[in-house]
Amino acid sequence: MTDPSSPKPPSRALDRSSLERVLARAAELQSGIGEPGEEFTEEQLLELGREVGLSPQNLRQALAEERTRSVVPDEERGFAASLFGPSRVRAARTVPGKASDVLGAVDAWMQRQELLIVKRHHADRIVWEPRQDFLVGIKRAFKVGGRDYALSHAFEVSATVISVDEGRSQVGLDADFRTSRGRSAQQTAVTSLVGASATASLFFMGVTAAVAAAPVLIVPAIGIAGARAYQGRIVTRAPLALEQLLDQLERAEYGRRGPESLLGAIVAAASAIPPRRF
Repeated sequence: MTDPSSPKPPSRALDRSSLERVLARAAELQSGIGEPGEEFTEEQLLELGREVGLSPQNLRQALAEERTRSVVPDEERGFAASLFGPSRVRAARTVPGKASDVLGAVDAWMQRQELLIVKRHHADRIVWEPRQDFLVGIKRAFKVGGRDYALSHAFEVSATVISVDEGRSQVGLDADFRTSRGRSAQQTAVTSLVGASATASLFFMGVTAAVAAAPVLIVPAIGIAGARAYQGRIVTRAPLALEQLLDQLERAEYGRRGPESLLGAIVAAASAIPPRRF
């Protein structure tokens, strides 16, 4: 018989991943699901949450955050990522407003402020890509309106908006810069070729091995450093643009439109004219 006066064994702390596994397994057992991997409906999750004392409001927000969460692709953990840096940036926040209104505001902002064009449009998600118009290129080059157009270098930009409740929505924004990182890799390959050619030429001219080997080592290193710095500037500026959009959504300022320069107005008007067909 256990002595009640004996000290209890020390409790073991659980890390976050262990806690998630315990909660998931407890939910399976509580709902009567014998096999792991079964899917839960939103109603089942809300019912489970009520039984363990979790508020439906917090559960709905957690569900919305999960549905807007993007999965990091394998290339973000590969050799290119370690050499040149990441190619994807993300920002997310809960903002006031209905999901349809918020998604419409994000669409208007992407097209007007970042000069993007819709690539795909779903019920709760839109994907954009940079516009390639000549006049739009001029607007970007001269930074009309004082904007940086940080997302214009992206391969594509996406937004997912899920309703949390009647008055709030969860927004997930993702920007994919795989093309700029690809250009960085090409630049590195070119500099490596230049360095190898220089080394081969020096060997052919009879220069000592120590001196001749310098270009094949130094030139690619300079190319990698420059490409990494270029990619770093892009993925540093892009999150700021996404966060600025979320700031406006959070303050419900997306219906307002700031003043635009004369050149910007001319370019915008010219870009809106449909091309003539002959």
